[in-house]
Amino acid sequence: MSSSNDPKYLELFHSGELLKRITEGYARLAACDICPHACGVNRLAGSTGRCGVGKTPRIASANLHRGEEPPISGTRGSGTIFLSGCTLGCKFCQNFPISQLRNGTDLTTGGLADKMVGLQRRGAHNINFVTPSHFTPQILAALYLAIRKGFRLPLVWNTSGYESLETLRLLDGVVDIYLPDMKYTEEEPAVRFSGAPGYREVNRKAVAEMLRQVGHLEVDEDGIGVRGLIVRHLVLPEGNAGSAETLAWIADNLGEETHIALMSQFFPAHAAAQTQGIHRKVTAAEYAEAVEALEENGLENGWVQDEPEES
Repeated sequence: MSSSNDPKYLELFHSGELLKRITEGYARLAACDICPHACGVNRLAGSTGRCGVGKTPRIASANLHRGEEPPISGTRGSGTIFLSGCTLGCKFCQNFPISQLRNGTDLTTGGLADKMVGLQRRGAHNINFVTPSHFTPQILAALYLAIRKGFRLPLVWNTSGYESLETLRLLDGVVDIYLPDMKYTEEEPAVRFSGAPGYREVNRKAVAEMLRQVGHLEVDEDGIGVRGLIVRHLVLPEGNAGSAETLAWIADNLGEETHIALMSQFFPAHAAAQTQGIHRKVTAAEYAEAVEALEENGLENGWVQDEPEES
């Protein structure tokens, strides 16, 4: 018998709906349109598209992580699984060996399920899938197998926010907490820095759908997130993230109660040092402008970071 505290995905498991979604997701890998690039390659046959991975899940690590937002990390840590590959190609990616060089270990879906169950046994508050979008069908299959082994933790979808609405609908009732980026408002930097055409329109529709699915952030009596949306926004040099416009859009379209993690931690990692416009750290003044926009738009829920130190 299920309890009111059980994750909603258990209902999908018992009704057979989760199995239907797994079947649908794998069918889409035959001419892959899992992400907005819609490469059309047959990943079931081992072909690779923009994300650089085929049928088999690949992970870089699976461990307890305490560096996320407080409702995610909590007191015992978030069970964080870093997926290899990515739908974007950010020139400033701090994890580029994982996302772009695709370093990692191939697993069966059963092996991925075992990682999830193992992190539950270690006391994780949740399972936090990092850059998971391109492995959506495989993660659903791993969840199905994990449930059969007693898995019951909330799922966190930690994503670039460059998501297909059709893929997000596979996750409706599966994901408990969405943790998307909102990176850009202008096409030129989205394409030049991340190879993400149409990012603003794709991202805004995706985040609105995430909110529809899970609502605003809810926490338990210990302050641990159980369901809802947290939006991350990384301030970029020279206004390239369009921070003020993004924050205004969030307030107007998602609501002032939206939880925001406004990040100041940009530095020119990977190829950014050789890329004009993102070749330096964010200044204290640039971050202060973003904080001011946060306040002006009445976005009081969430977290800001210390202003970056001047070089």
